[in-house]
Amino acid sequence: MTTESADAHRAARVPPPPAVPRPAAAVRPPRGPGRDTLPPPRPGRGVRQRTVAPLLAADALATAATALLVLGTATAPAALGLLLAGLLLLHSHAGLYRLGPAPRALTELPTLLGRSAVCWCAAAAVLAAVHPGQALSPVLLSGAVAGHTALVCGGRAAVHRARRRAARRRPRATLIVGTDPAARQLAAVLHARPESGMRPVGVVTPPSLPPGGPDALPSPTGPPLPRLSSAPDITRAVIQHTVRDVVFTLPPYGDPHTAALLRRFIDQGSAVWLAGAAAAREGRTPHAGTDQLWGFACRRLETAPPRHGGGSKRLLDLTLAASALVLTAPLLLGCALAVRLADGPGVLFRQERIGRGGRTFTLLKFRTWHPSDAHEAATRWSLADERRMSRTGRLLRRTSLDELPQLWNVLRGEMSLVGPRPERPFFVEQFLRTCPEYGARHRMPAGMTGLAQVHGLRGDTSIEDRARFDNLYIDSWSLRLDLLILLRTVASVVRLEGR
Repeated sequence: MTTESADAHRAARVPPPPAVPRPAAAVRPPRGPGRDTLPPPRPGRGVRQRTVAPLLAADALATAATALLVLGTATAPAALGLLLAGLLLLHSHAGLYRLGPAPRALTELPTLLGRSAVCWCAAAAVLAAVHPGQALSPVLLSGAVAGHTALVCGGRAAVHRARRRAARRRPRATLIVGTDPAARQLAAVLHARPESGMRPVGVVTPPSLPPGGPDALPSPTGPPLPRLSSAPDITRAVIQHTVRDVVFTLPPYGDPHTAALLRRFIDQGSAVWLAGAAAAREGRTPHAGTDQLWGFACRRLETAPPRHGGGSKRLLDLTLAASALVLTAPLLLGCALAVRLADGPGVLFRQERIGRGGRTFTLLKFRTWHPSDAHEAATRWSLADERRMSRTGRLLRRTSLDELPQLWNVLRGEMSLVGPRPERPFFVEQFLRTCPEYGARHRMPAGMTGLAQVHGLRGDTSIEDRARFDNLYIDSWSLRLDLLILLRTVASVVRLEGR
């Protein structure tokens, strides 16, 4: 399959080309890329989360009770479905199921009254057209609107009150993303207003911004809040405190570092909130009555974790990889024999690569050259014009046949047919420091080919461009996209667009 020319067996101690963001300083002893790139766990299992089910139930019960009182038992069942469907649709369109940090029913009253009036006027018009003798009088219609609004408001008030009590008893651990003074002020507000249900446990400062203060912020009700900047520190805080909410006090798409943090928190399943300037600048204008937290504009960012394929992607990998191994068995044997005759013993080349979650695995390829030592194999970036490569090796690389043994990596679950291309730990250490979005590539298993590769991003091309394409693939994954990438890969191999 097509792959970038930074593959396992291309190594030497020459400096990388300018397109590769490799710092001049020596790389620190490897702490294990997995520690920097391992996505935070999904701590949401078994943890209390906000849900709209109680509000839906309150609205439905209020509507049913009003229909029975106003229309009677004979007409109510027929009209109830229309009323309930219309009301829920209007409430959803008005954002009444999009919960703020500390919602209150009185702030929703004008919206509830307007939606109730629309629904009951529509129901009255339909009833007058179908059963003219049962048409609602203006007085009865006004009473229905007023009674329905009162019941809905009362039910929602009870739900909100119960949630505030639960939030005070069991606030959720929360991280604040930003710098002083906004982070310090927001932390104080969250401590003073426990009905928000958020308890600050740390402040995350994007690497691109100065921390703006000491290593820890004073906390009004507990130990100082630690400042977190590195991926291991954030992961440790998420695990230790079971973090479920993250509040951004600065625009989440302001720079690549902040955008990488946002993608990280979305992927772990956290609820992402925008507060202060972030809420005022991003998306819709906050409502002063509902989207605020003690003077801070505050609203939830509508996000959804990217789909990573799960069972359907794995089933596709198993089916196609097993079939390809069977169909290409004669070709594999022929390639192995050619490598043995041309280059001697050692048909397969094995090298450590970084896969999903920063975990290492051994990648397999047909050997196309012989590095002088392990260091050269692990640290050489490109093999352009390598004189130690035989004609057989050049042919295998040109046709991408040297990649076929990776089908075994796919069957073992270490790789996928489509995904971000895996890289060596030596270069992963560098790219994590120079490319903010590089670590997010490890949210999905590494692939034999990928979206970046079919767009020509192989060899000495921009690491930032590759990371951007890889993250776009993960965020927009679908089986259709996988099949399209595989078809484009086959076409590029047939056209001999390899290295």
